[in-house]
Amino acid sequence: MSRNYDVIIAGSGTAGLYAAINLPSDLSVLVLSKRELMLCNSALAQGGIAGVYKSPSDNIQLHQNDTMVAGGFKNNTENVHILVSEAETDIDNLLKFGVDFDRTEDGELHRTLEGGHCRHRIFHHKDATGREIVSKLLEKVRTLPNVDVLEETYLCSVKKTSTGFSVDTWKNKNHESFNCHFLILATGGIGRVYEFTTNSAIATGDGITFAYELGADIKNMSLVQFHPTAFNNRHTRECFLISEAVRGEGAYLLNKNGERFMHNYDDRLELAPRDVVSHAIISESKKLDSTDFYLDISAKDSEFLKNRFPMIYENLLGQGYDMTKDKVPVFPCQHYLMGGINVDSFARTQIENLYAAGECSHTGVHGSNRLASNSLLEALVFSRRAAQDISEKAKNMTAEFEDYQFEVKADAKPIPQGYRTEIRHIMQNSYFVIPDKKAAVEGFERIREIKRELTTENYLVNPDYIEAKSLATVAYLILKEVI
Repeated sequence: MSRNYDVIIAGSGTAGLYAAINLPSDLSVLVLSKRELMLCNSALAQGGIAGVYKSPSDNIQLHQNDTMVAGGFKNNTENVHILVSEAETDIDNLLKFGVDFDRTEDGELHRTLEGGHCRHRIFHHKDATGREIVSKLLEKVRTLPNVDVLEETYLCSVKKTSTGFSVDTWKNKNHESFNCHFLILATGGIGRVYEFTTNSAIATGDGITFAYELGADIKNMSLVQFHPTAFNNRHTRECFLISEAVRGEGAYLLNKNGERFMHNYDDRLELAPRDVVSHAIISESKKLDSTDFYLDISAKDSEFLKNRFPMIYENLLGQGYDMTKDKVPVFPCQHYLMGGINVDSFARTQIENLYAAGECSHTGVHGSNRLASNSLLEALVFSRRAAQDISEKAKNMTAEFEDYQFEVKADAKPIPQGYRTEIRHIMQNSYFVIPDKKAAVEGFERIREIKRELTTENYLVNPDYIEAKSLATVAYLILKEVI
């Protein structure tokens, strides 16, 4: 492998892979995957991808309005318009790559409905859309001779150089550095900063941390989305999601008494946007002094449910619940970050030749609350636009690479155990759905101390250290905005 690349992409989810595909074939590209290639938040996406695509009853103005309403009209209007108007391009590309979206009996693409949408515009592959998209993008990337992919490779440090960037990586307990002219951060979310999350194990906010350390603008980190219907078994840190689409197909939310309650909080009932439903559950929880809530779709035909939601059905069976017959326990859980590395309409940060795409970025399209199934769309649209911008800039790039020498400190020691557990506990107690201001103030002081220790002490730079430092930085940035 080369040590010099025109473009390095950190992250192998939808945004990272799609950027690689859209870059010109004469540019050398390195994709860094922190763990195995399919371990990413993109692959966990169930519901689908929202978009207006050859629809006789939908239009981009309606999709734009739904996005703005869900986001409390705090969205970046220009980027929302780009998102909804370019959806057709990227959905069409996915179809060309062989993404197997579900179809109706007459062969037309099936569109489902989710909370906050006024039209059926969600394209899906059963209830495993993200996995289908990532697998087909991976197939395409593997055919590209200009793209190298490194799995199980942690990004340890990023330095700005006169010719672009140098990155230090960790693989098989060895450090190796690479140089590039352009760097795209597509590292996903921050869910592991919470005790309970729907996010995968890679979601520790590494890209946001590296961008912050480089001096990039980090914006709206306190805009954390809590999904209202994560499976509630109260045992595992990673809570599997019960898709918005289940409510879109007619599921009811019930309190501990087996009663529907959403009519007391919003006229849209179970199909209100995620933040509204999550707040309603927490309010109802306080009213009834109970965290027992259920999702019930047992009135629907059992064969329909098994075919429409095979993954959810099997996951629930494994936990002892049959969604065709039983009420399923659910409770809000950390799910998504609307803030992140601030970028423009071409995913450019304020640092020259540094880009960010996907969940780690802040395009402003989601406002204060993301509309269901807009996340995969955002990752596609803005990673493609990043690739387009790089292809233009690359015409004038230098052929030289500055080789930064990363320091390996002698006598470095492993970090003490417990930092990550403590950070998660602080965040869960201080900033979950309805924030606890007093706990946030107290937690911030401790988070700041942990962050100081991790950035000043001589600790061994390995995956434990990298993720602990990222979680401390993410928690610091979130709580700093809150207090």
